[in-house]
Amino acid sequence: MRVEIWSDIACPWCYIGKARFEKGLAAFAHRDDIEVVHRSFELDPNRAKGDTGPVLEMLAKKYGRTLDEARAMEEHVASNARSEGLEYRTEGRDHGNTFDIHRLLHLARERGRQNELLDLAYRANFAEERSVFDAETLVVLGVEAGLDEAEVRAVLADGSAYADAVRADEREAAELGANSVPFFVLDRRYGVSGGQPAEVFTQALEQAWDSRAPQPVAVIAAAGSSDAPVCDVDGTCEV
Repeated sequence: MRVEIWSDIACPWCYIGKARFEKGLAAFAHRDDIEVVHRSFELDPNRAKGDTGPVLEMLAKKYGRTLDEARAMEEHVASNARSEGLEYRTEGRDHGNTFDIHRLLHLARERGRQNELLDLAYRANFAEERSVFDAETLVVLGVEAGLDEAEVRAVLADGSAYADAVRADEREAAELGANSVPFFVLDRRYGVSGGQPAEVFTQALEQAWDSRAPQPVAVIAAAGSSDAPVCDVDGTCEV
């Protein structure tokens, strides 16, 4: 059975949601029969490449808050991340366009290293003092994930490489009705939105597995709580 996950590196709830999903998957009896595919979803697709800035200033401007209030928002998200065993820096992080990262993730999928690159990119963005919006950082992350350096550089130098694949993922998300991430699609029949608790993912996997049919159903049904935190298409992340 396949699970597809739409997410963005800039989305803190995608970082947290991935960890929770993996815990839920670990508790699922048929976990070895699950194929996980990560799909592209840009929270800020209109942001110019190279236009980066501090996350706290971006949050303060977006929500009309002071820097101290934005810092408190980040601390709330950080507490959720740390409860899952994830490191999370509340200051010193950048925000920018993630298109190049998504293009590299498609290369990584072809080379069987997608999950490795995704984990490294999340860690670099949320836990380490490495900007994922810097081309040289992406090269280093790609090599750390097991990709060939020359191939990574070639993809980054060619803006059209895997661009169609990223856009296809985003169109598909829109067709499925996904306007926020993380968004999990199980067996093309069940949808789980947001950074749900691990047990919700286990229950959803069990439901999808037990109700498999020869022909997939077109309607994606929501599973779990509808108020799990997400990041919306306009870049707004719930806190």
